[in-house]
Amino acid sequence: MSDPTSAPPAALQTTPLHDLHLELGARMVPFAGYSMPVQYPSGLMAEHVHTRTQAGLFDVSHMGQLTLSGSQAALAFESLMPVDVAGLAPGRQRYGLLLNDEGGILDDLMFVNRGDDWFVVVNGACKQADIAHLQQRIGTHCTISPLPDQALLALQGPMAVTALARLVPGVTSLVFMTGARLDWEGVPLFVTRSGYTGEDGFEISIAAAQADAFARALLAQPEVKPIGLGARNSLRLEAGLCLYGQDLDTTTSPVEAGLNWAIQKSRRAGGERAGGFPGAERVLRELAQGPVRCRVGLVAQARIPVREHTPLQTLDGAPAGEVCSGLLGPTFNQPIAMAYVPRELSAAGTVLNALVRGKPVPMVVQAMPFVPTRYYRG
Repeated sequence: MSDPTSAPPAALQTTPLHDLHLELGARMVPFAGYSMPVQYPSGLMAEHVHTRTQAGLFDVSHMGQLTLSGSQAALAFESLMPVDVAGLAPGRQRYGLLLNDEGGILDDLMFVNRGDDWFVVVNGACKQADIAHLQQRIGTHCTISPLPDQALLALQGPMAVTALARLVPGVTSLVFMTGARLDWEGVPLFVTRSGYTGEDGFEISIAAAQADAFARALLAQPEVKPIGLGARNSLRLEAGLCLYGQDLDTTTSPVEAGLNWAIQKSRRAGGERAGGFPGAERVLRELAQGPVRCRVGLVAQARIPVREHTPLQTLDGAPAGEVCSGLLGPTFNQPIAMAYVPRELSAAGTVLNALVRGKPVPMVVQAMPFVPTRYYRG
């Protein structure tokens, strides 16, 4: 019989680093249709702390990568999002939101103006639907080119720049939310100074055939250790960042989610390209009047982790929403959560009860991020 740890179930895809994960002793789990490492032998807590203090290497090759090109690409892409695409300077990166016609979020994504095209990264579980949506809505206005033969690595943490610069010196010229075409030993890379941990760091697109060798070169640096999905989740929650499918979905508007900062003035009422995106009526109304519910941060007053889908109540027992993400924050060292609550209960300092196995756990609304971000802005 074959070793059950040597290959993923037949229905799951693998990333170019699958063999390396097994070699490093990773515990593999199904995620977004892929066999992915949830943690390595050192464990989630150690991986989380290492990323906050040194540099952690994440395999995010399950994410979707694609390019948009053509003279109409910017305005076409902009027609699907409440985001300023056309005004983004070459070399700059921006966070975007694909919306449905009701103003709900189909996916959140990152995009870069590379001058000759637009490089886009979407969530792994949504990539097929996203590409189909783009083809249907704007495929006649620009060329949409998926990049299935590209791997994606993320190197995150305060020592990420030190480690990566030994291999790719050009990364030192980047600042937060910028990107550039660089190379490693003649291998083309596209590198952005960004990530989803709240730390300084980089995301690196590389041909799948060279990804294993490049990952091994990074892991040979003394600051770098491999990090799994478990710590990726705890790091992004401490940073107050949303996970699609958990904190964002097709019923959630950008304003409810507290993502107003992602909607530039040019797309708002009175802006030079106001509205014109799917769900604009709802989004612009909520920007002007406020949403019915809001995403908030919560800190538990007892050391009892509060998980997603835990119901919330006011102190007098009235329903008050539901937790969408929650865990014991390793850096914050307290149970933390994000939840959607009625707007009138969203002020910092409001106390709500989370019902954990039927017992109330007091939680206090707190501003996010729970742990200060340390992006490098130059």
